[in-house]
Amino acid sequence: MVVASATPKRSERLEAIQLPIVDLSGERSQISNLIVKACRDYGFFKVINHGVHEDIIARMEEESFNFFAKPVNEKQQAGPANPFGYGCKNIGFNGDMGEVEYLLLHTNPLAIAQGSKSISNDTSKFRSAVSCYIEAVRDLACEILDLMADGLWVHDKSLFSNLIRDLDNDSFFRLNHYPSLLLCKDNHNNNQIGFGEHSDPQILTVLRSNNVGGLQISVEDGVWIPVSPDPTAFCVNVGDLLQAMTNGRFVSVRHRAMSNSCKSRMSMAFFAGPPLHAKIMAPPEMVTAKEPSLYEPFTWAEYKNTAFSLRLGESRLNLFRKCTNNDREEA
Repeated sequence: MVVASATPKRSERLEAIQLPIVDLSGERSQISNLIVKACRDYGFFKVINHGVHEDIIARMEEESFNFFAKPVNEKQQAGPANPFGYGCKNIGFNGDMGEVEYLLLHTNPLAIAQGSKSISNDTSKFRSAVSCYIEAVRDLACEILDLMADGLWVHDKSLFSNLIRDLDNDSFFRLNHYPSLLLCKDNHNNNQIGFGEHSDPQILTVLRSNNVGGLQISVEDGVWIPVSPDPTAFCVNVGDLLQAMTNGRFVSVRHRAMSNSCKSRMSMAFFAGPPLHAKIMAPPEMVTAKEPSLYEPFTWAEYKNTAFSLRLGESRLNLFRKCTNNDREEA
């Protein structure tokens, strides 16, 4: 991947893409097939009739907007992000920048309780909103992962979801706020990077945003396509670990967020991660004589250390790719 810059250098397609929409209230085998196809073709899809109660979403959105509406000095009391906490413009430790402010939380209940003390004046209300939301979207992520396993004919239907059901799971929850260009000091560029080009390192991401555009995906090299916002659906995308666990059948697609609207954009992202010690490898059903294993087995801790040591835009998963005969011949 490349370091995020103020002026995008790759071409953009003006019309927004309509991602596949999966209705989770439908017939199971049909849902599984639709999800598998979406993960192969796009790496992204939307889900409706997802079972997450609107009240849970509304409470979390209210707490999120309340936090980002605070004066800067009050928000800074929840930071700096190291890696958890409040951050602004600086994304991570490697020099990446963007027109974004964010709040990153670990999903462990104790971590949420501790972090809430510096985030909200009503810690109990904030903690309750976050905990309920995380529980609901984790259940949704598990349901989706079970449907994926079903659609891939994996014998153990809970193989993927068990990794994030584990009490030691290493899942994150991030609130991103992209101010409108009218609020940005440097607003001469109408196409600023909010969060630079990247793929998500975890297993799966479940994203919710308000009705403001900004998300773009790169389904083909060099072309960025905007995704239509949909406040009634969750957007789901494949992470690097899931690409490895499906032996490349699913694609972890690069994406970015733009601050190119007169309205501010707020997104809530649940990153489903396994325990640090979890061994990441494709199940036997994903490996055949015609499709040998693409990646050496690795732990999430090993991959996480690699992912967080690089800048946005730098390739990560290829470091764990097996050396094939073609690779040897090219070398």
